[in-house]
Amino acid sequence: MNKRLLLLLLSFFATHLINAQDEFIARQGQVSFFSYASVENIEAQNNQVLSILDVANKKIAVSMLMRAFVFKKDLMYEHFNESYVESDIYPKATFEGNIIDFDTKASNQVKIIEGNLNIHGITKKTNVKATISKDESAYLITGEFVVLVKDFDIKIPPVLTSNIAKSITLKFTFQYQPYEE
Repeated sequence: MNKRLLLLLLSFFATHLINAQDEFIARQGQVSFFSYASVENIEAQNNQVLSILDVANKKIAVSMLMRAFVFKKDLMYEHFNESYVESDIYPKATFEGNIIDFDTKASNQVKIIEGNLNIHGITKKTNVKATISKDESAYLITGEFVVLVKDFDIKIPPVLTSNIAKSITLKFTFQYQPYEE
């Protein structure tokens, strides 16, 4: 009887450990954006981005607070949060996707992540090209892609249309460690 109980417990813990090894977390991922404008370029960084990588299911999820973006000028921060992304109404942006043809054994690979990007309360299907690197116990995922302002119903006053680009380049870096509960 004790052998059965011991075997059952070992089986349970072994299954849990295997599943835990398939989940990775980046608690301080980085997302930055750049917008070319004739008057002044706009750029910001967010170093408080949370992301989960599920290697077994080849899935990734990202969540970030819009107010965590840091700008060079306070006025840009204020306009970004109050007038454009309306952070009080839409406090975060999210992405959930599947890594296409992800090879969990490869140490370096470039893959497409197909998913849904939600900004400003609008969700759009998005394909992102990402570089995925792996070492013994961690993953690094980096990449960049372009977002069109109009796709997310972000209004730009007519007076400022020449000052703000219609497309924004987003760059990201996530350093994942094994997820521990």
